[in-house]
Amino acid sequence: MTTKQAPNTLQKMGLDSPMALALHLPSRYEDETELCTIEESLMQGRFGSTQTQGRVIRNQVLFRPRRQLLVTIEDDTASLQLRFLNFYPSQQKQMAVGAHVRVRGDVREGFQGPEMVHPTVKAVTPDAPLTTSLTPVYPASAGISQLVIRKAVAQALRDPSLRDSLAEFLPTKLMAELLPSHDWPNLQSAITYLHQPPADADTQALLERTHPAWRRVQFEELLAQQISLKRAHAIRRERHAPSFKKANEGNGLEAGLLKVLPFQLTSAQARVWEEISNDLSKSFPMNRLLQGDVGSGKTVVAALAAARVMDHGYQAAVMAPTEILAEQHYLKMKEWFEPLGVQVAWLSGSLKVKEKKLAQEIIESGQAQLIIGTHALIQENVSFAKLGLAVIDEQHRFGVRQRLEIQQRVGSELFYCHQLMMSATPIPRTLAMTYYADLDVSVIDELPPGRKPIATKVVKASRRDEVINGLQSWLSKGLQAYWVCPLIEESEALQLQTAVESFEQLTQALPEFKVGLVHGRLKADEKAAVMAAFKANQIQLLVATTVIEVGVDVPNAALMVIEHAERFGYAQIHQLRGRVGRGSADSVCILMYAEPLSMAAKERLQTLRETSDGFVIAERDLSLRGPGELLGAKQSGDAMLRFVDLQRDAWLIELAQQAAERLLVNHADIVERHLERWLGSRAEFLKA
Repeated sequence: MTTKQAPNTLQKMGLDSPMALALHLPSRYEDETELCTIEESLMQGRFGSTQTQGRVIRNQVLFRPRRQLLVTIEDDTASLQLRFLNFYPSQQKQMAVGAHVRVRGDVREGFQGPEMVHPTVKAVTPDAPLTTSLTPVYPASAGISQLVIRKAVAQALRDPSLRDSLAEFLPTKLMAELLPSHDWPNLQSAITYLHQPPADADTQALLERTHPAWRRVQFEELLAQQISLKRAHAIRRERHAPSFKKANEGNGLEAGLLKVLPFQLTSAQARVWEEISNDLSKSFPMNRLLQGDVGSGKTVVAALAAARVMDHGYQAAVMAPTEILAEQHYLKMKEWFEPLGVQVAWLSGSLKVKEKKLAQEIIESGQAQLIIGTHALIQENVSFAKLGLAVIDEQHRFGVRQRLEIQQRVGSELFYCHQLMMSATPIPRTLAMTYYADLDVSVIDELPPGRKPIATKVVKASRRDEVINGLQSWLSKGLQAYWVCPLIEESEALQLQTAVESFEQLTQALPEFKVGLVHGRLKADEKAAVMAAFKANQIQLLVATTVIEVGVDVPNAALMVIEHAERFGYAQIHQLRGRVGRGSADSVCILMYAEPLSMAAKERLQTLRETSDGFVIAERDLSLRGPGELLGAKQSGDAMLRFVDLQRDAWLIELAQQAAERLLVNHADIVERHLERWLGSRAEFLKA
């Protein structure tokens, strides 16, 4: 089957070549290798899908209670009713009285006896042979039938070009040394098996994707990804970046910043700064991920990196995903750097046209040495005079395309700026090994002295009044608190307590205290005014949506109530909880939930009550949501692994890494063929 012959609908799914169809592997299978009498089906079908056949003795369209097609079939043992709520005239014709049909589905008790609803139907002769292999069920888009995909795949598997596309070119010796002792088939055999498994195949292993045929495909896919990432790593080392060595002791902005800071660096911060300092002194671009739990002090490390770059006459930029977080960085950096004579610029989408233009001018002229803002910093009309460092906070919030390296031309010289990515959402080890192989990772694994552990309590929403009474005695001690809600306005679908409603209720219940409200729909200046008042203790209780998830630092706020906690994810609650525990008072986070709770929500709240270890939480989050959302790569949709589950298949990653290293050193020709087979044009995304 050639590209030109592929139906338009298949092309839309990217199934435009024999190779693409061969790699469009089944998501599950149906067993059509056995046939029961109708009587046997009535027994078996109540416990799962069953296949039977018979002659049509009745075919009628009813219009009450809704339009539906009812067909009755019989054999020598019994009769069975088939019910279709959505049907076409062609189906009605296919099951005309007297026709012989083979049907597959679950049997249930209907109003008029046993029935199958929307079974799979085939017109057959009474003695038509059964299939000898399991029937694949493929991922499909709307409007594309399984029959169309099955026919296209079967045709592709017979295409002579596929033999070359799936040729075995990985060195036999390498495979023998690296792969497990049990027999993995070659790639062509594995793919043919997965499309056409025999009747006696281990269906469980196929469905769980642990069958040797699946393992071979998964290994090959991981190998392509690891080769691509390792090559990106090597390519980066060949690029040119300005080298920023440490200035003479006691001079410059770096030394000045360390003097004005009101605290000493922790040993973890000092170790991480040493790693970054070493990267900045190299003549190829740094590509480092700085991980650290909420409140561990990542910002000061980023500030030291910015100071080093500015000491050499270059600009530094700090980019954050939300205005509130970017603004926190701006205020903090301004406080540290302006006394040292540094001009700090602010750029965000909400600035007025005149202010934006002025900011762009001082950035382009080089007058602004440190630039802080949202993704407005990477828009086309922003031009840096001499950018040496880009710091990207909460990097998983940006799409893959937005993280691609920033390159610049200064005079005749092309150079890449150093990049420091920061995240308070720890990247699980399996994710780091597969998607961040091109990144060097630093971890701040201790909190600054004085940070106390946060006690987490899980409370039913029916005890809301008790929580409000406790809040009153808390505020009476002179401490402040957050009350977080998931929605701004009432949603009939979710029936959740809203921020506005909670604000009104808490204002009435606590008349002696000032209650503030902040949410995403407030204008930037209104939001800033409320936050400033909260920070100054003019507001004692802040009712908020998740806009306070990151970047808010109020040491006197030591209580956090999260309403409808069952609707928040692991990472969100972990981030929110990190807003308290920043002062000397004992801190508490109350997770208030509405019943009934799903099993997943119950497990999530239990985990959050038991641990505050960001890495444990991140691993649980990965198993729940998959890598797409944690990476931010969902926005590209291209860099995700199709056949590998990072939790289940983690042991394969190390095998693929070892194989990738050896192929890159000894088999450059094989590397090219392997990347082309698995990634084609998608390899670019893996370099982001």
